[in-house]
Amino acid sequence: PWWNPAAELQAADRTHRIGQTRSVSTIKLLVKDSIEEKILELQSKKQEIFNQVIDSSQLYSEKLSMEELRYLLN
Repeated sequence: PWWNPAAELQAADRTHRIGQTRSVSTIKLLVKDSIEEKILELQSKKQEIFNQVIDSSQLYSEKLSMEELRYLLN
């Protein structure tokens, strides 16, 4: 996996556009207890926190703890 999930999705989309007339599938292979698995866990946690803050009708300062903010910025 890439550090930037948006760039990874863009690369997958690009392979589909470059002269392909058939469907294109992408597969992620992960090894258990690897750095790649940890990257995906980190991305998932950050996305979850982001969704909680952005999708909430409350002010983000009420929803986001200082610990979560530090986690996002690291």
